[in-house]
Amino acid sequence: MPSPITLRQARREDVAAIVRLLADDALGAGREVVADPPPAAYFEAFDKVDRDPRNLLAVAEDGSGAVVGTLQMTFIPGLSNQGAELALIEAVRVASSLRGQGLGQVMIAWAMDEARRRGCRNIELLSHNSRTDAQRFYERLGFARSHVGMRRAL
Repeated sequence: MPSPITLRQARREDVAAIVRLLADDALGAGREVVADPPPAAYFEAFDKVDRDPRNLLAVAEDGSGAVVGTLQMTFIPGLSNQGAELALIEAVRVASSLRGQGLGQVMIAWAMDEARRRGCRNIELLSHNSRTDAQRFYERLGFARSHVGMRRAL
C-alpha cells in the first residue's frame, strides 16, 4: 500500500479523479463518462452531496496528493432498532493499480470510525452482484450477507 494514505472529505476539484475511479472496472466503464472536464452532471451531483450534511463523499489520497480511492456514506435516521442511526456505504473504489494492497481495508476502517463518531449503531454497504471479489473482501472485514437488496430503474 502506498504510504502515507489520507482520507478526507472530497472537494469539487476531485470530481474528475473520482469519476475515473468509478469507471475503472467493467461495470463502471459501461455507465460512467470519463472526459476532461467531466460532464456537468457530475459537478451538479457533487454539489448536492456536498451540501447535504447526511452525505459524505470521501477520497483517499496517497503521499503525492493523488486521489487513489473513494467512497460515499449516507447517514440515515430511523425509528427501527430503537431509533438507531444507520450508516450506508456505497461506491467504494480503489485505483486498479493498488487493489489487493490493503487500501480498501484502511478506507472501510475509516468509514466505520466516521459512522461511530456520528453516533451510528449499524453500518451497511451495497455491492453489485457482479463484484464477487469485493463481496469476499467485505466478508473478511466482518460484514454479513444479512439482507437482500433490490433495485429498479425509474
